[in-house]
Amino acid sequence: MPLKVGKGAAAPPFLVMDVIAAANARAAALPPGAPHVIRMEVGQPGTGAPAGAIAAVAAALRSGEPLGYTEALGRRSLRARIAAHYHDWYGLTVPEARVAVTVGASGGFPLAFLAAFDPGDRVALTAPFYPPYVNILTALGIQPVILEAGPDTRFQPSVAMLERLDPPPDGLIVASPCNPAGTMLHPEELAAIAAWCDAAGVRLISDEIYHGLNYDTPFASAASFSPHAVVVNSFSKYFSMTGWRIGWLLLPEDLIRPVECLAQNLFISAPHISQIAAEAAFDCHAELADNVARYRRSRAHLLHALPAAGFSRLSPAEGAFYLLADIADRSNDSVAFCARMLAETGIAATPGVDFDRARGNHFLRFSYCGPEADMREAAARLQRWQ
Repeated sequence: MPLKVGKGAAAPPFLVMDVIAAANARAAALPPGAPHVIRMEVGQPGTGAPAGAIAAVAAALRSGEPLGYTEALGRRSLRARIAAHYHDWYGLTVPEARVAVTVGASGGFPLAFLAAFDPGDRVALTAPFYPPYVNILTALGIQPVILEAGPDTRFQPSVAMLERLDPPPDGLIVASPCNPAGTMLHPEELAAIAAWCDAAGVRLISDEIYHGLNYDTPFASAASFSPHAVVVNSFSKYFSMTGWRIGWLLLPEDLIRPVECLAQNLFISAPHISQIAAEAAFDCHAELADNVARYRRSRAHLLHALPAAGFSRLSPAEGAFYLLADIADRSNDSVAFCARMLAETGIAATPGVDFDRARGNHFLRFSYCGPEADMREAAARLQRWQ
């Protein structure tokens, strides 16, 4: 008799991981001297962890400090440093008790969703979206409510969209700056959405993992506008520490203990050594600012060069390190288009179907957080290819 396979096993793939595998395979098969594969498919900074974080880890290893479990919500010194970060960046005074250190933002989402929602609840979000939002919600038995957003709202939700939902959802996920479009909710827009959520009894989940990676548009935290919002953040993007798997939640008072109990059972704690590195990273803003300056230069070059390569319809690119390109005039199959682009130019990009299951066949996402020289070479290759 065949054994049962749980519904969670039916979660769709995070397609960018398949693109990474294809790009790795191409790179491994290249003959000596062939042009290298340019990685524009993944949101992984081309720089490693800041030097101060590496130095702190080295010192901890030399000291012989036991690197065991920490408290489920994280080392108290790191939680205090994260709380201080909210004062430094947003002018907010938050107690360290509201901070939960997580195994990356990816480990924070299931904690937040499990603490805030029940199976059968409805959680709204706009398409295009970061795929694991929907995949995690679905695996937990929570129903995603997809709102189609477009250039008129910079691919972001609006209060008008939310007011059309009847009945209101149980939750709303926002991301600013967002993946894949790189657009932002401006402070007044985020304030209005937070106020609507509070008035309607809707739990707001705010993904802020790209904060610090903004160019001309100011950023704001949902915590500035609602005491009920759950804020998700990470050391992966601005702090350039993807592989350290370390992030945090800023929790409302009513979810602190539920998240702590869930974390105790699901993860025990985030890696001790990564928590040491993360705490030290807060002293590395000068180095991190240099990274942002590099992204800014790559962004400016691509915004100028890609239209000449036939990618004329690009998202506003207000933050993060992504450009969403509408390729409807070139293809109605973004998966095939990206595969052909990789084969013919050696440039890996992510098909839009990863982010929008209804319209994504007409879009692809470029990530420009790789080496600056690669971003310039990519533009030149694409101009020759068009």
